[in-house]
This record gives sequence, structure tokens and C-alpha cells, in this order.
Amino acid sequence: MGLRLIPREEAFFDMFNAQADNVVEGARLLKELLEDYTDLDQKRMMIEKTENNGDEITHKIIEKLNTTFITPIDREDIHALASALDDILDYINASAQRLHLYGVLTIPEDAKSLANIILRAASETQALTINMRNLKDIKTMKARWIEVNRLENEGDKVSRNAIAALFRNESNPIEVIKWKDLYEHLETAIDMCEDAANIIESVVLKNA
Repeated sequence: MGLRLIPREEAFFDMFNAQADNVVEGARLLKELLEDYTDLDQKRMMIEKTENNGDEITHKIIEKLNTTFITPIDREDIHALASALDDILDYINASAQRLHLYGVLTIPEDAKSLANIILRAASETQALTINMRNLKDIKTMKARWIEVNRLENEGDKVSRNAIAALFRNESNPIEVIKWKDLYEHLETAIDMCEDAANIIESVVLKNA
């Protein structure tokens, strides 16, 4: 059985959970946008709102960190996890905003696939943050961070194949530039989920 993390200041876990919930909401909104590419302005503004909410939560975490003497986990881990979760939302929002900026008219299947992977990876990361407070089932947590790693590999493969297809099949260089950038942003959002999962893995292994 894993040991409970030092029960001094539990508010950090609540804020991590709130941030992870917000990440999943942003990922869900992005997936819905790409699968039903209508009302772009309204949907991208909703995604931007989740990113703004994420910034506020991150600010509260850092503020709390600066005023807390004894933290439940290492201070650098708190800062790193807060930043990693915020980065996921940054790339989700950047992807949505670029759709408008680039005047994208239709969404290819590879982009939809990447959005689906983002949501799955975000959901696994959310489950990991929930279990940080009380490490009673490390086996399940390990399975989740392994799954995030697998999803990152899957996203990398989809992105590579999509970009390769662009260079093979797209004759318009502007479209190549636009979609290469979009695929890379979508794939980086998955990378950021893996970064967050890796930080949680490190915390678990140090405190179990």
C-alpha cells in the first residue's frame, strides 16, 4: 500500500484537480469543434475561456506555493505540474485560434483523430491528478501513465503520417504551411499531457 503524501496543505490537490478538469473540458470542446465544424467563433471563444480559466488556476497555485511553508510534495514538482497542465490548454487554445486565423474551411480526418487522442490523454491525466492525494492504488496509476505514453506515441504517428501526406498530395504551399503548423500544435498538446503524466509519475515514485 502506498503512503499518504504529507497531509499539510491539501489545497494544492484541489487546485490540480480543478486544472485537470478544465483541461478535459478544453479538450472536449476542441474535439467537438473539429468533429462539427460549425459556429467557429462561438466555439473557439469557449475554448479561449477555458484557457483563461486555466491561467487563473495556475496563478492561484503559484500564489499559494509562494505563501506556503510546508508543501505536500516538492515545491519544484508543484510548479512543474501546474505549468504542464497549463501548457496543455495553451496548445489546445492555440490550435482552435489558428483555425480562425488561417481561414480553415474543412477539417481532415487526421486532425479529428488527433483531437480525439488529446481528449483521451487529458482524461488519463485527470485520473492521475485525482489519485495523487492518496496513493493507495499505484498499480492503476502506473497503468494510466503508461497509457498516456502510448497515446503520445499514437499521436506522434498520426501527426507524422498526416504531414507526410501533405507534402505528397497538397499542391498549394500555403495549405501545407497551415496544416503542418496545425498538426504540430495538436500533437504538442498530447506531448504536454505526457509531460504532466511524467511529473506525476516522478511524484508517486518519490513519495510511495
